[in-house]
Amino acid sequence: MTTTADQPEIVYLLDASIYIFQSHFSPYVECRSTEGTELSALYGFTLFLLQFLRRVKPTHLAVAHDASLFCGFRHELSPDYKSNRELPDENLAMQLQACSEICGILGLISFVSKVYEADDIIGTMASNVRQETKACAIHIVSRDKDLAQLLVSKQDCLWDYSGNVKRFRNDILNDYGVWPEQFTDYLGLVGDSVDCISGVPGVGPVKARALLEEFGSVEGIYRNLDKVGALSLRGATRLPAILAANRESAELSKLLATIVCDVSDDDEAFANTSLETMVRGRPDMKGLESFLTEYNFAGRDLDHILSQTRQIV
Repeated sequence: MTTTADQPEIVYLLDASIYIFQSHFSPYVECRSTEGTELSALYGFTLFLLQFLRRVKPTHLAVAHDASLFCGFRHELSPDYKSNRELPDENLAMQLQACSEICGILGLISFVSKVYEADDIIGTMASNVRQETKACAIHIVSRDKDLAQLLVSKQDCLWDYSGNVKRFRNDILNDYGVWPEQFTDYLGLVGDSVDCISGVPGVGPVKARALLEEFGSVEGIYRNLDKVGALSLRGATRLPAILAANRESAELSKLLATIVCDVSDDDEAFANTSLETMVRGRPDMKGLESFLTEYNFAGRDLDHILSQTRQIV
C-alpha cells in the first residue's frame, strides 16, 4: 500500500442495511421480477454498490450486514433492545440474503452474523486494520450515528454517502459536544429511542455534555457523585439522586451502545479480516448473469445492472 502522512490509504467499511432499507422504502426505486416478485431492495442496493464503486474507486472495501435482530447478544442483555423493530417478511428476507450474495459477485468481501450486529463487524474490522498498520484511514459508509465512536484518528470519518456528509472527529465534538470515544457514555446518559436504550431519565444532551466534560465517562461520574451537585448546571442539586437511582440503567445503556471491536477468531469469520482480505476484486460477469437470471430480473432492469457493472470491470 502506497501512503503518505497527508494522504493515507483509505479502507471503506460499508453498513449495508442502511442502503438496503433506503431502497426498500424509497418511492423512487421500483423493481419486480418477471413473475411480479418485489425486488426493489435488491435492485436499489445493487445499483448503489455499482455507483459507489464507479465514483469512489476504492482499493479496499468490506461490507457488513445485519441479521441479529432479536437473536443477538444485546437482546440477551436487554429484551427491550430494538423491540420497536419487526422481523423482515418472507420477501424481504429473501432480498436481504440476495444482497449479501451480490457483494461477492461484485468482488467485495462481506459478512453477516446472528450474534453480532453490523456495527460490531465494522468495529472489529477497523480494529484489525489499525493493528496491522497506522498508515490507513477508516471511512465508515453509514448514517448511523452510533458508529461515530469508531473514529480514532483525524483521518477517520463517518460518511453518509447518500447525503454526501462526512463527519470527522471534530465534527462529532461540534455536533454532540463529546469526543467519539465518549459517545457510548453520552448514549448511556441520554439514551437512544431509535434502539430502545433508556439512558437516565431527566438527563438530556445539555446535562450529559456537562457531566462528561467534567468527569469524562459514566464510570467517572459515579466515582464522583458527591461532586455532581456542585456543578454550575440547572438542576444540579437533584442530579446525584437521579443518577444514583438509575445507575443500573446508565451502565446497561452504555454497554448496549458500545460496539464490540475484539470478536474472537474462534467465533466469527469477520474476526480474521486483514487488509489483504479487504482488497476489492473484479466482478464476476458470468456469475452476475446467472444471479440475475436466478432471481428473474426483467430485461430492462437486468440490462441496466449488467451495463453499470461493465463500467467498473
